[in-house]
Amino acid sequence: MDLNSMRLLIVSTSKIHGSAYMSYLLKEVKDFFKTDEIVFIPYARPSGISYDEYTEAPRKAFAEIGIQVKGIHEFNHPAEALRETKGIFTGGGNTFLLLKTLYEHDLIHVLREVVGRGTPYMGSSAGSNITGLTIGTTNDMPIVYPPSFDALQLVPFNINPHYLDPDPGSKHQGETRETRIGEFHHFNEQPVIGIREGSWLRLEKGKLQLKGEHTARLFEAGKKAREVKAGDVSFLL
Repeated sequence: MDLNSMRLLIVSTSKIHGSAYMSYLLKEVKDFFKTDEIVFIPYARPSGISYDEYTEAPRKAFAEIGIQVKGIHEFNHPAEALRETKGIFTGGGNTFLLLKTLYEHDLIHVLREVVGRGTPYMGSSAGSNITGLTIGTTNDMPIVYPPSFDALQLVPFNINPHYLDPDPGSKHQGETRETRIGEFHHFNEQPVIGIREGSWLRLEKGKLQLKGEHTARLFEAGKKAREVKAGDVSFLL
């Protein structure tokens, strides 16, 4: 992958507390896509809703910024739709289901191809998870079994969207997010970036930026987790 050619918007969540779908991010979305039409991939199907119902969410939100949205399921030839579109957005939901469906439609290599040559790709939650090396740090339950956990591998690390810090006042005895990522690093070497809700990564011209309200949490095998400030985080590449 040529990082200098790719344009990525890796978003933790499509909706923050107290706001409508994508409302907090619309200005960034408009600036990122710089086009009036994109293809939406609804395969993650949050809560099991239909593709049509899910596609209506970004269609309605992006209409406010002059972007037309068409679901990939509306095309007779999804691969050709991806090759011809001016932008791609993959929504959140269940990452295992999303990846399985992409493999079933033979679209993994197509996405790598078109994004690698410069088609802007935006992901939210599960759609962000698949930009990493694997989906091994998703928060989702494995409700289906994809043929591989290998993802699009557009960036050389894994993503953990919706990252939650440990609550010192909680009486919950289960593992924290940090503990689970530590478990991941007992068996895997790639870095993991925990993106808090309201923040996102943007890659353009080989430069990676952390944007939004929060710092991110960086986990590296054999090292203590640390905070990463908003701004240029190209060292992750």
